[in-house]
Amino acid sequence: MSDSVQEILDVPRDFINDGLQFMRRSQKPDRKEFIKISQAVGVGFLVMGVVGYLVKLIHIPLNHLLVGGA
Repeated sequence: MSDSVQEILDVPRDFINDGLQFMRRSQKPDRKEFIKISQAVGVGFLVMGVVGYLVKLIHIPLNHLLVGGA
């Protein structure tokens, strides 16, 4: 019984230890790395916006053809 309880208690303890080890190893990005990440995120937003716009652009006439002008 004690062995199974110990196994259950080991899971959160290992998770916390792994998280602390990750936090100790991580560091803030320098200015160059931050700008590169920001540009990648901006391009991603732009691409997703264009895709959404194109889907909407195709969906409206298609909906009118299929459903009618209701």
